Amino acid sequence: MANKKKEIRDETNSVPLQGLGITEQSSLHTNLDKKSVGQLLIEMNEEDQKVALAVRRAIPQIEELVERIVEKMKRGGRIFYLGAGTSGRLGVLDASEIPPTFGMPSGLVVGLIAGGEKALRSPVENAEDDMDKAWEELKAYKINKTDTVIGIAASGTTPYVVGGLRNAKANGILTASVACNPDSPIAHEADVQIEVIVGPEFVTGSTRLKSGTAEKLVLNMISTTIMIKLGRVKGNKMVNMQLSNAKLIDRGTRMIMEELGFDYERSKSLLLIHGSVQKALEANSHLTSNNY
Repeated sequence: MANKKKEIRDETNSVPLQGLGITEQSSLHTNLDKKSVGQLLIEMNEEDQKVALAVRRAIPQIEELVERIVEKMKRGGRIFYLGAGTSGRLGVLDASEIPPTFGMPSGLVVGLIAGGEKALRSPVENAEDDMDKAWEELKAYKINKTDTVIGIAASGTTPYVVGGLRNAKANGILTASVACNPDSPIAHEADVQIEVIVGPEFVTGSTRLKSGTAEKLVLNMISTTIMIKLGRVKGNKMVNMQLSNAKLIDRGTRMIMEELGFDYERSKSLLLIHGSVQKALEANSHLTSNNY
């Protein structure tokens, strides 16, 4: 008799759960509590090495998404990440790093987590089970068709994410999913499906491990590539970074020294006058160290 997937339905919401997804399958490593620290670290590292290869297999879908988002952002579009728990925190983290790294407005990439600000540090009971909450939050941002919604869920079943994607797609907004199970509910609600199949976790079901790492890598690739294509990087330098501490001022100063050939003090002065490496270079592109 052919094997048949058993469909399990969580009665608290309308999202079908297809049996035990890969992210919930038993770890390939047993008797963890009996192993030495060295053994545990080596075996975790062996599992982690599978993550980059899984992400590599998803590059065609990531490429499609980036190209579509770049076109939209050139017309004023924004990115909204939706997630719960680890996935939500990773979305908020990626969004929060865009302004200091690339000098973009803080509202250009937005991370929404089920349960709100409190959920960044502590679990919020049942927050992820509300199918309507994400869309309510998106509407508060006056989301429109130039925007993109990216749902992140290791299992691919989170109701908060499913509902947000479903409503966004129904309103003509570009949607994408990032999941670590194939053919997941969030993938069914997305225009672009990114599936990073990393296998069972080292500690059974602990998706803060390989799945979380995979999600972080994918978000890094999406946001960084978009910012490069929007002109926020010159060569390989963060020429639009915010000058928020001494280390970054020093880094920016050395970028100007390298590009224009000025000494440290003059380069630092130009940086502080113009407020960014990019603006300092643009204002002084006609100059060389021979002028001084």
